[in-house]
Amino acid sequence: MTTIDINALQGPALVTVGYFLLWYYLLIAIQRQTKYRLQAEYQAQGKVFDRYFGQDEEMLAADRAVANTLEQMGPFLGSFWLFAVFVSPTQATFLGAAYVALRFFYPLLLGKRLVNMQPSTVYFVTIPCYLIVWSMLARVVWAVLS
Repeated sequence: MTTIDINALQGPALVTVGYFLLWYYLLIAIQRQTKYRLQAEYQAQGKVFDRYFGQDEEMLAADRAVANTLEQMGPFLGSFWLFAVFVSPTQATFLGAAYVALRFFYPLLLGKRLVNMQPSTVYFVTIPCYLIVWSMLARVVWAVLS
């Protein structure tokens, strides 16, 4: 039986913390601030801000940034930790850090307003992130089956 050097997992642990910091940044600094700012703007105009059924383009963009990050959290963290344990914690740290850095740019590429559907610029983040996840999963399968 192979044992895992817990010290070798410091990098993956820090990447995981980084991902959660990004997650809370999106929740608090993007989504929450957008909601409260828009509520105040709507109220100043004598309008009602409908948080969940309204179609405010800024709120939709903030929600999309948060939702997309949540949608990708499971596949990323699952493949990332499997890779760290079965393949290489060092390589996992590098790939994971690249993934988190790319995810940081998602809201910027999405834009401040979401009209009809997300812009194709987000593919500069989503495609590399998918490739990172899929490559980690493929290497885990290879390592387990070899």
